[in-house]
Amino acid sequence: MQIRLITVGKLKEKWLRDAYAEYEKRLQRYCRLTLTELPESRLPESPAESEIAAALTQEGKAILAACRGKIIALCIEGKLRSSEEFAEMLEQAAVSGDSTVSFVIGSSFGLSDEVKKAADLRFSMSPMTFTHQIARVLLAEQLYRAFQISTGGKYHK
Repeated sequence: MQIRLITVGKLKEKWLRDAYAEYEKRLQRYCRLTLTELPESRLPESPAESEIAAALTQEGKAILAACRGKIIALCIEGKLRSSEEFAEMLEQAAVSGDSTVSFVIGSSFGLSDEVKKAADLRFSMSPMTFTHQIARVLLAEQLYRAFQISTGGKYHK
């Protein structure tokens, strides 16, 4: 299975890069994981709504150009799933012929409506809000957990 993480922005803190790298290494035995980091639009300190909308549209075009296969957008209005349901969702994607799944994490302002509309699924990890950097690490951990659940590993208790 090919898992693509399409993210806007880079991981700035070393501890976050290290955490992501650990899960990336663990996932190698279960899938081909690729990461595409897209540049975040530069906005003024207090951007107007029109500036935010223009930035999201620009980022959205780059996101959609990078996506392949089934698109799963991480957004607050997405559906909440347990770790077991998430594992089942990945299993279903694999057996239904969707060997490539693109997970999309937007910038600090979220995702454009175009990306959300193009997504096959909108997914929320929590009703809480996380930075896009922490969301990337959490997603990598949940991907690893999902593969452990599917293969009967001991990681998920």
